[in-house]
Amino acid sequence: MQSPAEDVLPPGIPSIADPSRPLVDSYTYHSPTPTASGPYILGVDEAGRGPVLGPLVYGVAYCPVAYKEDLEQLGFADSKTLTAQIRSSLLETLGSDPANLGWSVRVLSPKAISAGMLRRPPVNLNQQSQEATVLLIREVLARGIQLTEVYVDALGKTGPYEAYLSSLFPDISFTVTAKADQKFKIVGAASVAAKVTRDAWIEGWVYEELQMSAITSDGMSSKYFAGGVQGEGKTEAAVAAEAKWVAETGSGYPSDPKTQAWIKNTLEPTFGYPSLARFSWATIKVVLDKDAHAVEWIDDGQASLMKAFESATGRDKDRCAVAKDLGLRSVGTL
Repeated sequence: MQSPAEDVLPPGIPSIADPSRPLVDSYTYHSPTPTASGPYILGVDEAGRGPVLGPLVYGVAYCPVAYKEDLEQLGFADSKTLTAQIRSSLLETLGSDPANLGWSVRVLSPKAISAGMLRRPPVNLNQQSQEATVLLIREVLARGIQLTEVYVDALGKTGPYEAYLSSLFPDISFTVTAKADQKFKIVGAASVAAKVTRDAWIEGWVYEELQMSAITSDGMSSKYFAGGVQGEGKTEAAVAAEAKWVAETGSGYPSDPKTQAWIKNTLEPTFGYPSLARFSWATIKVVLDKDAHAVEWIDDGQASLMKAFESATGRDKDRCAVAKDLGLRSVGTL
């Protein structure tokens, strides 16, 4: 995906260990643990809740309470109000004072988001977000950091969420509020960590589907990658897929015309979309229902299975035949 010169991200960031590998599973990154004495404050924010493409990243930043005044001078703010260049510079700032500043991110892959939301019962995005937040706080505590104050950017209704977090961590004072990344510098720092990490993944997205084994025209097995070919060459199908998939994705938000064009042009009628897309989003579901091939599941025993669960009559009305087969009966008296 091409970007203006001022928005080009640095070649590598600490929270992405190997940018040449595709993002398949969710993971957590922690910066070196600060050594300054506590207690500490911690901020929580996210990047990527709304987009239909790419990961959701939760970030935390933390520093000693005594470091608050120094933090105010470092320029942290809501990452959405900053240019990519400034955000990248601020991420470097987060790593410039390892004795006092620490940060972590939890990267939820598009696959994991979709799997959670499509399972039965579903794990919705709010639940996944809460789990990511709790995991990050637990792991920071496990690193020996004494947290006394935690500030969280709003997630739905603030009261119940604040009470939930307080019940899990009774020794920590929680503040859950809207626009926390504008009100508290430590949340702005977390916002920067999350946003830079997500943007780096999107900018350098590696399609795992292009790493599958392929058989070249001369019968030799090879692997092909988004950045080039390992082996004898790509099949025509691989070239065609790559040409569509590496096109500009835009911001990933459903309202972005570039994202809309990517969704329209990338659809493969049988297999759908590459794993960059969140299949649980209504935007993707609508296109799949309209333009993808329909799937009919055939079960030879379906009719008998349905009959087994038909309702009975009389005293056993509304009780299925399975209960009858198991010898279960309704009784009038005990």
